[in-house]
Amino acid sequence: MKRRQLIGYAGAGLATAFFTTLSSEFPSQAQSSGLSVQWLGHTCFLLTGGGVKILVNPFRTVGCTAGYRPPKVAADLVMISSQLLDEGAVDGLPGKPKLIYEPGVYEFQGIKFQGIGIDHDRKGGKQFGINTAWSWKQGGINILHLGGAAAPISVEQKILMGRPDIAFIPVGGSAKAYNAQEAKQAVEILNPRLIVPTHYRTQAADATKCDISPVDDFLNLMQGVTVRRGTSDSITISSGSLPENSVIQILSYKF
Repeated sequence: MKRRQLIGYAGAGLATAFFTTLSSEFPSQAQSSGLSVQWLGHTCFLLTGGGVKILVNPFRTVGCTAGYRPPKVAADLVMISSQLLDEGAVDGLPGKPKLIYEPGVYEFQGIKFQGIGIDHDRKGGKQFGINTAWSWKQGGINILHLGGAAAPISVEQKILMGRPDIAFIPVGGSAKAYNAQEAKQAVEILNPRLIVPTHYRTQAADATKCDISPVDDFLNLMQGVTVRRGTSDSITISSGSLPENSVIQILSYKF
């Protein structure tokens, strides 16, 4: 059965998004073979697996992201959590990647995606609107990217998210994303095997225009959880290499 999806072209901007139907009759390679994860700064990651490249939350270099390189990398599909500049700057991306950005069910090259709406602030979405968290399976890995979630995860949302193999969770706080304590609560609800903190202060921040906290505020609350501090901006994982109990993975941005 075919699915109706909201698919746009990232290079053409959000205004050109349109309804279309794609067939999923061909076999997918995206359900096995492992996953490569590259951190491009802030909440932006490039995930490669099963012959598909997916870019999540490209940003504009300003404020907390001022010192990062613009994440203008080639991808087949771009997913954004909102249209804010720190997680939804799609102009200038190379090629013509497809774009999804609203809650709903989608399918692309044999991969099924679930976009889950969570408030982007602590005021019922009245300040920054709705954040889209993304859940999908690629390279045999169950992935959850919470984007800029700021509200607690409800029972209904948890059912849609399941237990992630890898969860990208904002930890730095501000008015539009989890602070360290809220991130800890999300971990307790989701019980992911691999936790990748996002949305925290690094040396990329413009000190006068960045109000998020460093990752150590979160790590200090996670006593008893193993922390791996990588020396690279990338990791490669397979279903067989995943820990049974939660492990925090810190990636290293190459300035």
